Amino acid sequence: MDFQLEPADIFLSRTHGIGSWFIRFFTRTGGEPESEVSHVGIVVEGGPLEKAVIVESRGRARRRLFFRRYGKKRKYDVAIFRPLHLTPEKRALIVRAALDYVGKEYSYFKILLHLLDWVLQGAYVFRRLGGINDYPICSWLVARAFAKAGETFGTPPDAADPDDIWDFINAQPEKYRMLWPLSPLMPPKH
Repeated sequence: MDFQLEPADIFLSRTHGIGSWFIRFFTRTGGEPESEVSHVGIVVEGGPLEKAVIVESRGRARRRLFFRRYGKKRKYDVAIFRPLHLTPEKRALIVRAALDYVGKEYSYFKILLHLLDWVLQGAYVFRRLGGINDYPICSWLVARAFAKAGETFGTPPDAADPDDIWDFINAQPEKYRMLWPLSPLMPPKH
C-alpha cells in the first residue's frame, strides 16, 4: 500500500466476533441486508498508512496510530473512504471537532438506546430522549464531527450508526472514494 491518508478520511471496520456481529445485527432495519460494519473512526493526521493518526471511540475516545491498531491484527476487516467534496476548511472543522472528543468516556448506555430504537424499526426516539451527548460512541463521534462542517450521513448525527454511515458513503461514489475495500490491511511493501 503506497497511498496516503488525509485528514477527515473515514474508516469502517468489523471483526468476526460476537460483539461485532451483535452490532451489525442490531443496526440494520427491517428488510435491509445484514450490516457490513460495526465500527467507524476518522483520520485526524494524514500521512502514510503507518503514520496516520485516527480518533475513534472504543472504551474512551482516543487518538491512535491507525496501522498499529488495524494493520497488524488480522482479525479486523477495514474499509477506508475519502470524502471528495470537502474543502480544506471543512476538513479542518471536522478534525477539530473529532479531537474535542478525545478523552471522553464511551457510552454503553447509548448502545442500549440504539437497541431500543431498533425494536421500533430504527425510529430515532430513545436516542433523542436519552440526552447523553457528552459520552460518544464511534458513529456518533464521526457523525457529530462531520455535522460541525454542515455534513451528514443521511440521518441526524445523534442517530447515526456504523451501518448508516457505510450505506450512505457507498451510495455516494461522486462524494466518497473507496481507498481500501472491506478486508484485512496488508503490511506495506518496502
